[in-house]
Amino acid sequence: MEVFVQQLINGLTLGSIYGLIAIGYTMVFGIIGMINFAHGDVFMLSAFIALMLFLFVTAWLGIGSIAVALIIVMIGAMLLTSLWGWTLERMAYRPLRGSFRLAPLISAIGVSIFLSNFVQVSQGARNKPIPPMVRDVIVLFERDGYAVALSYKQIIIMVTTAVLLAIFWYVVQKTSLGRAQRACEQDRRMAALVGINVDRTISLTFVMGAALAAVAGTMYLLYYGVVSFADGFVPGVKAFTAAVLGGIGSLPGAVLGGLIIGLVETLWSAYFSIEYKDVAAFSLLAIVLVFMPSGILGRPEVEKV
Repeated sequence: MEVFVQQLINGLTLGSIYGLIAIGYTMVFGIIGMINFAHGDVFMLSAFIALMLFLFVTAWLGIGSIAVALIIVMIGAMLLTSLWGWTLERMAYRPLRGSFRLAPLISAIGVSIFLSNFVQVSQGARNKPIPPMVRDVIVLFERDGYAVALSYKQIIIMVTTAVLLAIFWYVVQKTSLGRAQRACEQDRRMAALVGINVDRTISLTFVMGAALAAVAGTMYLLYYGVVSFADGFVPGVKAFTAAVLGGIGSLPGAVLGGLIIGLVETLWSAYFSIEYKDVAAFSLLAIVLVFMPSGILGRPEVEKV
């Protein structure tokens, strides 16, 4: 029971990171129907931005408070990564929006390769570690010499995910930007006819997705304390899997899918062979899609004829 509870906490933490990345996938797909395969590398890029900002804030500015430094790093990473997201949409995706359906997908793969190689060349191929930001833990209970602990960084990650999910759900459901996004999701041409700036709405959606990837990158750096140029592919694929599992197009579904993937990975690693944890996660996706093709919280598409 002690191992199960500890792995449950670890799985929820990892799933929260996946969920933050998955929201970016599901927002872009919901509006323009395109899988932004460069989103995982945007997440990796944001982790490097957070690392450099953290070193700058602590070493150059001399800010000793970890809470203040973490807030500054997160805000700075969100701003800089959002700028990257806007630039990528403007240069790599918008010119191909009226082209055949595979063109944006090919462009996204090219952007992913570009970002990965750009970070490798500029930052090097080695892992980049930082000193632990948060060390304190809360021991929940202890039995037979095994202590079940909840660290402060795990609390920060899970609370941040819950708060951001609530904020972005409110933005999509209750604000004029959210209404514009939902209108573009239904019919971009009709949305333009009623006065919605479709290009601006799509650009803001990419900016929002990149900002969430920046938060996920900061949380990833906080949790693991190390980042590499190759850290974009696997978390990106896992987050995409989470978005599909939860129901692509649904913000709560993206986070729910991320939590499920995180729990499956950690529990499988604890009780079975760790080499097959990815197989277990993707097998679960296949099983769910067989019986629920639209995902857990997804809505089936209805085409009018």
